[in-house]
Formats: sequence, C-alpha cells, structure tokens
Amino acid sequence: MARDITPYVETLSKFTQNIDEDAVRKIVNHLGIALQSKDASLVSGSDQTELDRVRDSWLKKKLGRKESDDELNAAIDEVIEKMGRSNPNKCRVCFYYLLAEKYGQLGEL
Repeated sequence: MARDITPYVETLSKFTQNIDEDAVRKIVNHLGIALQSKDASLVSGSDQTELDRVRDSWLKKKLGRKESDDELNAAIDEVIEKMGRSNPNKCRVCFYYLLAEKYGQLGEL
C-alpha cells in the first residue's frame, strides 16, 4: 500500500518550490518502517551522533557523496538552518529531500 506523501509535500513547501513528488515517494519508501516510529521519523539537529548517521548513511552511502566530512557537515548544517534551528526535531523525509535537492540528486533517488 502506498503511503500518503501529502504531509511531507506540505512541509517541504515551506522550504522549497517545485517539489518532486516522485523523489518524496522514493525517500518514504527508502525509510520504510522507520517512519512508523515518531523518534526515527525525525532528525535531531542537536544530536551529533544522529547527524553523523545522516552524513554517513544518507549522503555517503545512498547519494554517493565523496566530499570531506567537513563539507558534508556544512551541507547538513545548511539544511538545519533552512528548516529552522529553533525546532530541534526535523522531519526526516524533508531533511533527506533537501539534502538530495542541494546536490541536484533528486532524479537519482
């Protein structure tokens, strides 16, 4: 059964335009069962272990990014800033989408 991506698209519309709904679906499918857990469905912008996991699992493994850890951390920090530092917990689907968008890789998901 396909998951409803409407909430993700609505949240993303606060941060970007021309949302690629197919890319959103692919991220939702990639995350799968993790989205059923409230904790796993969020990225904690203040937990360095969590941010390292985003860098290593999403940026390096899934997107194949080869930049230095410092450069990838800067990209993560840019997304945290874009989504608002005041809210420490960010939607994981949206966070991953914005990182893929930053690197022009939405079509590669």
